[in-house]
Amino acid sequence: MLFSTDNEGSTAWKRAAKHGRLELLHKIWECAEEKLTTERVKSKLLLGTHSEGITAWQRAATYGRLDLLHKIWGCAEEILTIEEIKINLFIGHRQCGNDRLGKGSSVWQVRDIT
Repeated sequence: MLFSTDNEGSTAWKRAAKHGRLELLHKIWECAEEKLTTERVKSKLLLGTHSEGITAWQRAATYGRLDLLHKIWGCAEEILTIEEIKINLFIGHRQCGNDRLGKGSSVWQVRDIT
């Protein structure tokens, strides 16, 4: 149920990030930590992407949601190594899609499009 997707391939976690629902992100994280392995939480919540290759972190950055970025960062620090954070949250580039970030963009280019 935590990883069910809508018609765009987004999970509840990614929808919460898109719509700025900090309390929902927090609740989903608590449920995931309680019920799932660390590896599954890492791959499906923190690093999982929807049909266009966007993570919840990228979605929050796209919409300028510092509160959500702070929450996702806190979650990432709990289970990712520093190297995984650098590669997957900061350096990682999108491989597909045509949303506001654009193909091949990283989170660092978000300010250029707003």
